[in-house]
Amino acid sequence: MKRVFLSLILFLFSISCKKENSRLADETVKISSRVNYSDDSKKLIVNSGKFQNAISKEKLPFKKAMLLNSSLIGYFLELGLENKIKGVSSPEYVFSEKIHQLINENKIINIGNEQKYDIEKIIGSKPDVIFTNYVPNFSNTYDILKKNGIEIIFLDEYSEQNPLEKTKYLLLFGKLFDAEEKAEKSYKNIENNYQKIKQLSMTMPHKPRVICNEMYGSQWFVPGGKSFVSKLIADAGGNYFLKDNTETVSVPLSFEEVFVKSENVSYWINISPHRNKKELLVLNPNYSKMKVFNSGSLFMINNREKDNANDYFESGVVRCDLVLRDYFKIFHPDDKTFQKEPLIYMKELK
Repeated sequence: MKRVFLSLILFLFSISCKKENSRLADETVKISSRVNYSDDSKKLIVNSGKFQNAISKEKLPFKKAMLLNSSLIGYFLELGLENKIKGVSSPEYVFSEKIHQLINENKIINIGNEQKYDIEKIIGSKPDVIFTNYVPNFSNTYDILKKNGIEIIFLDEYSEQNPLEKTKYLLLFGKLFDAEEKAEKSYKNIENNYQKIKQLSMTMPHKPRVICNEMYGSQWFVPGGKSFVSKLIADAGGNYFLKDNTETVSVPLSFEEVFVKSENVSYWINISPHRNKKELLVLNPNYSKMKVFNSGSLFMINNREKDNANDYFESGVVRCDLVLRDYFKIFHPDDKTFQKEPLIYMKELK
């Protein structure tokens, strides 16, 4: 009788374990409101915007990847997966020395640019997967690549407005390339750093007013009040001049509109590269009328720039904690917490 009872318990326990394992296997991992993935015994399902990839477990982990936009390179570098990259487009916009070294060694090939991709070269290299932003004009190209057995995953990470959610793409790449533990550890580290800076910024007695970008032609395109940049400014303890705006996309304003709203602004950030303030003034003499131009602090995003490549758009995409620290240091120069840490992506324009 005892033996029968024990067997029954073991049987029920085994069923419970199977159900639990099945539940865990089917659990959906949320990256953002746009991106998630779920795992079962036969396939990995990746949802990104309106696209879905059902990837057979037999194809995973991926060993050979190609990137059609350089902003994704930062994720591979953060996870030490640069050797998995077999092709990139527009290498002149790549900042990483590691990637350029692999290109020089012919371990990574140039597969063209957004004007024209070298389809024959891509197919001939037989990559397992291609990561790219979705561009409607290339739908025929995507179809050709898919017919040749190449998995195409569309990741429009630029549309993410939460810095930590954009960083969280690390978990997806970790899953696809058998680097889950490293991805989880890296993400947690970045998240912890980010939250510590955010909490510190909340204790600052003064939140200086901030404006962004500059004039292009007759308009000044500024980040919307619910945008990625606006979120970073707020979390760094800044008071963004357009914070009450509800847009996530760029908002076009006239110089007069920015001028009126920038009366009490102390910091002007995310300016394009210039040699000095005089050069900026040559482009638009009206800047001289602005109080922030004359007595405020101006910062560019070119501290890590080489030719056409800018690391703010590469590693900065992933390391939102370091970007946030830069902004915190700029907005709160008297705080000693990061006094010994130099600015990474930002450079003052004098």
